[in-house]
Amino acid sequence: MGLFDDVLGAGESLFRNEDALEYEFLPKLLPFRENEQRELARCVSPLFQGRNGRNVLIHGAPGIGKSAAARFVLRELEEKSDEIAVVYINCWQTNTSYKVFLEVCDQLGYKFTQNKNSTELIKVIASMINKKSAVIVFDEIDKAEEFDFLYSLIEELYKKSLILITNYKSWLIELDERIKSRLTPELIEFKQYTDKETAGILKERQQYAFVPGVWEEAAFTLVCQRAAAAKDIRTGLYLMRQAALRAEDAASKKVAEEHVKQALSTMDEFTIKSSADLNDEEKFIYEVVKKHDGKKIGDLYNAYKKDGGQASYKTFQRKIAALDEGRFITLERKTGDGGNTTIVNRKITEF
Repeated sequence: MGLFDDVLGAGESLFRNEDALEYEFLPKLLPFRENEQRELARCVSPLFQGRNGRNVLIHGAPGIGKSAAARFVLRELEEKSDEIAVVYINCWQTNTSYKVFLEVCDQLGYKFTQNKNSTELIKVIASMINKKSAVIVFDEIDKAEEFDFLYSLIEELYKKSLILITNYKSWLIELDERIKSRLTPELIEFKQYTDKETAGILKERQQYAFVPGVWEEAAFTLVCQRAAAAKDIRTGLYLMRQAALRAEDAASKKVAEEHVKQALSTMDEFTIKSSADLNDEEKFIYEVVKKHDGKKIGDLYNAYKKDGGQASYKTFQRKIAALDEGRFITLERKTGDGGNTTIVNRKITEF
């Protein structure tokens, strides 16, 4: 018997467009975020009248459509007007002012950046954008190493909207006051999808990604249940891809419940990888939490200092709040004879 005798033949793949299972995939319509998109459009709309737009901070837990909504608005802007430059930057790797300015130049079509420093680059950017206007999105803004580029863009650009996206509303508290006072962003909170909305989004992606009729109803229901429990669309997308791959490995023409259960066995690895979204200090604190699970926040801070942590208690509290917002940990507030205290627990999602 040959090694490939049991594989599906040409034209028998269960997938129609596997790219539709990428979280970054942007469908023709973005369901259940209409209100948030209208808010974004309202903040950008003064640019159409030749006025300065409003700046925005989008915040909310991971995997609930923040980036997709911003990119959807940018797509409509590009279709609507040639007079508004559109720039999208992810600060995970584009994390310094120099890198940001290089990327903005690249997206504006300016290629003569060699041997130019940050001061020269921002002047180039201003000379190009100030002839019209711009919307610049900074996704994962909390991952930037410094934020001088925000100050420069605010000061140098006449008509613009800066849209900042983060999982952590608390990020704004730590921003340099000279930048914060000039930025004065409007806050748009993205709340968790309901179970029904989660199922609706995954159903839409299923229709884009798979050949019609390959998913058994019980299998898809299980995917939706797990995604709703995790409160993260990415969980559902991951499970759909992995389950379908396992079905193909078994030369099955249907994705069955057993294939989803097999995919669930890899879920721990998937959720652990999400800790890569943290910066170095947050990772350090998260490791301290894992070692001292269930401790009072004051005792946890002492353990953090003992392990070499340098942050003040106030900064430590903000980092703990950010980990809570990102659902890496849970905070349990208790009242006892000594007053109120906070218990910090590592969050372990069960599948």
